[in-house]
Amino acid sequence: MLMQSEHSTLLLIDIQQKLMPAIANGQKVVSQCVTLGTIAALLNIPVLATEQMPEKLGPNLKAVKELCNRTLTKHHFDACSDGLVEALPEGRPHIVIAGCETHVCVMQTALSLIDAGYSLWVVADATGSRREFDRDVALDRLRAGGAHIVTVEMVAFEWMRHCKDTAFKDLQRLIK
Repeated sequence: MLMQSEHSTLLLIDIQQKLMPAIANGQKVVSQCVTLGTIAALLNIPVLATEQMPEKLGPNLKAVKELCNRTLTKHHFDACSDGLVEALPEGRPHIVIAGCETHVCVMQTALSLIDAGYSLWVVADATGSRREFDRDVALDRLRAGGAHIVTVEMVAFEWMRHCKDTAFKDLQRLIK
């Protein structure tokens, strides 16, 4: 199944100031999430974000926050328990998810969204955990649970569909 931009929402999980320094390859995860958010903006795809206890972990990084249409504060690891499903735009059953930590908040939220009937794409090169082993095991579990594991470039070109799109050159610059 190919994801379609007109049916997609990008969900960025907990890319927070005090959390990211502890994430393996954290700067790369942030960079990839910003790239995804920028591509989504070019293609008019809604971008939602979550912040886990921002009073303790700080807000999402400014570069991420600026790309989001809405940010939800949460206390559960599974954002669906804090109202995420109600906040998602109607008519967009494809959820592309990235962020931290892959084995906790990303995984629990993604599995709940699958249970709620959404199609899920987890962007492997835009997710992170403190330990890479935890991230890798979570990606395996997500795949077994019905999520499609993809990369930023896969998302970009599936959303774009063809090289005649007016945003093609901008997108190409972002990913190369």
